[in-house]
Amino acid sequence: MKIKPLILLLLIFLSGCKQNTNRETPSKTNLSTNLTTIKKLLDSINVEDQKYRTEIEAINQKHGWESDEMINHWKKINKIDSSNLRVVEQILEKHGWLSTEEIGYTANSTLFLVIQHSNQETQEKYLPMMRQAVKDGKANARSLALLEDRIGLGKGELQVYGSQIGKDQETGEMYVLPLIDPEHVNKRRAKVGLGPIEDYISHWNLEWNLEEYKKKLPKWIEKLKAEKR
Repeated sequence: MKIKPLILLLLIFLSGCKQNTNRETPSKTNLSTNLTTIKKLLDSINVEDQKYRTEIEAINQKHGWESDEMINHWKKINKIDSSNLRVVEQILEKHGWLSTEEIGYTANSTLFLVIQHSNQETQEKYLPMMRQAVKDGKANARSLALLEDRIGLGKGELQVYGSQIGKDQETGEMYVLPLIDPEHVNKRRAKVGLGPIEDYISHWNLEWNLEEYKKKLPKWIEKLKAEKR
C-alpha cells in the first residue's frame, strides 16, 4: 500500500488550543445552538485534526512512508477525520458558514480545515458554500485557494495557486504539484492574499526556479493524468 501524502505544513500552524480527549460526536438532535459551545467544540477539533499530522514526518524519518507504522498512523488520522467531519457537517447544515466574528479565528478556520481533509466528493459538495462564505466575508480567500487547488488536482486538473506540494515516490524529490501558467502564479496568489510562491515553498527547503519547473512540468502533468485514469 503506497501512501502519497499531500503535505500542507502551513495548516499545522492553525492549532493553538488544549486538546479535549473526552469529546463525543454529537447527534443532530443534541448539537448545541450556543455559539460559545460550538466555538469550544471546533477549537477542540482543530487540535485533534493537527495532533497526529504533526507526527507524520517523525514517523517517516524513523520508519518510512510505506511502513506498517505509517499505514496504521494514517488509519488513525482517517478515523479522526471522519468523526470530525460528521460534527462539522452538522454545524454547516444548522448554522451555515459561521464567521470569525461569531466563533473566533481558530474555530472558523476549522470549518475549512476539516473540509480540506475530507474526501473529494465532500470537498466538491462544500466548495460552493465556501465560495459564498468568502464573498460574504465569513471565510478566508487564502483558505479557499487551498481548497480549489486540492479539488482541481483531485480531478486530474492543474492547480491554480501552487499551494499543494508533493513528493516523487521514485526520486524522493519534493515539488510543486502541476501548476497552470507558472509564470503568473504570484499574481494569482496576491489576489487572494497569499504571499510569493518563493516564500511559501521555502517551508520545504525548496527554491522556485521557473525555467527548471517548466522543463519538468510535462512529466509531472503526465504523471497526474496517469494517476486519474
